[in-house]
Amino acid sequence: MVELQNKYKIGIKRFGTVNWVGAINLYFKEVSRFFVVWAQTLLSPLISSLLFLSVLTLALGSDKGDVLGHPFINFLAPGLIVMSLIGQSFSHSVSSFMISKMQGNIVDMLYAPLSALEVSFAIILAAVTRSLVIAIISIAVFSIIIDISFYSIFYIFVFGFLSSFILGSLGFITGLWAEKFDHTATITNFVITPLSFLSGVFYSIDKLPIFFKNISTVNPFFYMIDGFRFGFLGTADGSIKFGLFYLTIISVVIWFVAFYLFKKGYKIKS
Repeated sequence: MVELQNKYKIGIKRFGTVNWVGAINLYFKEVSRFFVVWAQTLLSPLISSLLFLSVLTLALGSDKGDVLGHPFINFLAPGLIVMSLIGQSFSHSVSSFMISKMQGNIVDMLYAPLSALEVSFAIILAAVTRSLVIAIISIAVFSIIIDISFYSIFYIFVFGFLSSFILGSLGFITGLWAEKFDHTATITNFVITPLSFLSGVFYSIDKLPIFFKNISTVNPFFYMIDGFRFGFLGTADGSIKFGLFYLTIISVVIWFVAFYLFKKGYKIKS
């Protein structure tokens, strides 16, 4: 018995404060997961955005006046791209947990020498990567169809990153909470879709009555879309500085909630 205890002593942590090897491998595993089914994860959102662009342009006309001093189609395109971006970031984090739960291999993640900090960042940053890849592909394709201008790559990247990080964190929380895909659809249908459609994707909030305009100014999706669009057009509906601060605070808070719930084993540990 003594020999057995000596043979199987609890090992000493050898990888330092952060298990970089484990976290990076989990990140690459998540990234490879969406690249394997690229037609579904990368091509599908692009086609959806192009269909929205085509239908709205045909219905309203490409010469439908100026919005924020720019042609309507140039105003519309960045909004469609970021709307696709945030939806796919949420979808990635959710599917990561739901598939692991349903297949029963979530124990591999729980038993691995990875902290809640490392797991949360690896999965959420993989969701961000998927969103940014979609954004790059969409921008490249849209540039062929319409004349897209670039005012600031910095704002495009920053607001794209913050938007996908927030939705990736929300997807992480939803994946922990949901017990079946119907639960995830509830968040998509009653939270993400309404907030994104009512955030100025298809219109300027200056056209709204004062009451609804004030409501829009507290909608984080409005600042995601407005800031991302500002990177292309150089004009915005709201305050870019406030939007940057607002989204940064939200991203920290919602990530911390995701990290804390996973650390406590919310709905994954009995």
